[in-house]
Amino acid sequence: MQIADAQREMRSAFLGGFVGQLVAGVIWALSAALGTWVAPGYGMAALFFVSMLLFPLTQLILRLMGRPATLSPGNTLNQLATQVAFTVPIGFLLVFAATLYRQNLFFPASMIIVGAHYLPFVFLYGMWQFGVLAGALVLGGVGIVLFAPGIFGLGGWLGAVALILFAFVGRSVALREERTR
Repeated sequence: MQIADAQREMRSAFLGGFVGQLVAGVIWALSAALGTWVAPGYGMAALFFVSMLLFPLTQLILRLMGRPATLSPGNTLNQLATQVAFTVPIGFLLVFAATLYRQNLFFPASMIIVGAHYLPFVFLYGMWQFGVLAGALVLGGVGIVLFAPGIFGLGGWLGAVALILFAFVGRSVALREERTR
């Protein structure tokens, strides 16, 4: 299978990342809400533990939408996607270290880790838009650390907005491509 074909199948099967980004955005919003209105610890725990359900929830929703939600056996991008996914829990070791230093670094550090994890999606999906999402999350996290370090939930809310907005961008790209085929 050619790389362009593998990427096209990735965009089609996962609707340009729509469901995954939407589910992730809802998880970030839930986490930000808990961290803002209940207690920071609840927000941190929610982002970390509920994010473990991201892939199964994405698969379930895609199947309910009638999407294939899987790649053909000849598409080796699936293995790369799995490896890329595991960068986030490994990166959370740094998030926890930063949080031990200062609790308000939790969301900005999470934005940076999750943003960096989206860089390989540019290749996986063949969509430059994932580079924009990666940059927005990374720069947003750095910006919060530099200019608004005292607001605990700000990164959670901004991360949620970025992920949800991008979900619709990815969906638009995938649906436009499907219409032209």
